[in-house]
Amino acid sequence: MLSPKRTKYRKRMRRVGTSLRGRATRGNKISFGEYGLVSLEADWITARQIEAARIAMTRHIKRGGKVWIRLFPDVPYTKKPAETRMGKGKGSPEAWVAVAKPGTVMFELAGVSRSLAESAMALAASKLPVQTKFVVRGEI
Repeated sequence: MLSPKRTKYRKRMRRVGTSLRGRATRGNKISFGEYGLVSLEADWITARQIEAARIAMTRHIKRGGKVWIRLFPDVPYTKKPAETRMGKGKGSPEAWVAVAKPGTVMFELAGVSRSLAESAMALAASKLPVQTKFVVRGEI
């Protein structure tokens, strides 16, 4: 699963409202492949969800073509244990998440037909917590 090799701080401030505000200004164009999967909503996407989407896509295209993952989960998500009283500090890191804003290209695909790419991206989209759109290079 994806996670950073090292970070400056073990826990990061959450900043729920600010980091998810607005549209994506970076990573909003298809750079590598022919087809892309674009987020239409803002949300955190965990490393497990990214991996599940990647596996679903690669299995559907039968390991043909090439897949690019344009998200990287570099934000630690902390959680306090169940039935714990308030106070006693911040919880321990549970998972790594990536911030996906509207317009973020999350996955790219090349080397397969459009119909196969569309069905593979639909499978990947079903594993993600955001609404997505299938796009073709040059049509954005």
